[in-house]
Amino acid sequence: MAEKIKLDLEYVLNSSPRILFPYLQEPNELAQWFADDVNYHDGIYEFMWDNESHRAKLVAAKENKSVKFKWLDDEPYFFEIEIVQDELTNDVALSITDYVKEDNLDDRKKIWDNSIGYLQSVIGA
Repeated sequence: MAEKIKLDLEYVLNSSPRILFPYLQEPNELAQWFADDVNYHDGIYEFMWDNESHRAKLVAAKENKSVKFKWLDDEPYFFEIEIVQDELTNDVALSITDYVKEDNLDDRKKIWDNSIGYLQSVIGA
C-alpha cells in the first residue's frame, strides 16, 4: 500500500463555532455536506460515498473547537477538522488535516473544496 502524505487546508467561513460544530460531529448534519449518507452505531460512524462504506471512530472532540476521526479500514490514518477563530477579527475558519496518496492530491483538494462549498450553502455562510 502506498504511503499517504499529510494534507492541510483552511477555509474561512462566515459562521460561528457554535453553529458550525454540530455539522462536524452529528451524523444527520455530516450527511448534509460531507458524505452521501452517514450512519452512527455503537460509537462508529459509517460514511457512504458512491455506495461505498468507510467506517471511522470519533477519537477526539472538543466542543465548538475540533473533531478527529480515525479510519477503521485505513489505519493509522485520520482526518481532523478544527474551528479556528481569530482573536482580533473574530473571523472563523475550518482547518482540515487529511491524508491522501500523492497521486490523488489534486482530486482530494477538489473534494474538500466542494464539500466546504456544500457546508457553506447548508449553514448559509
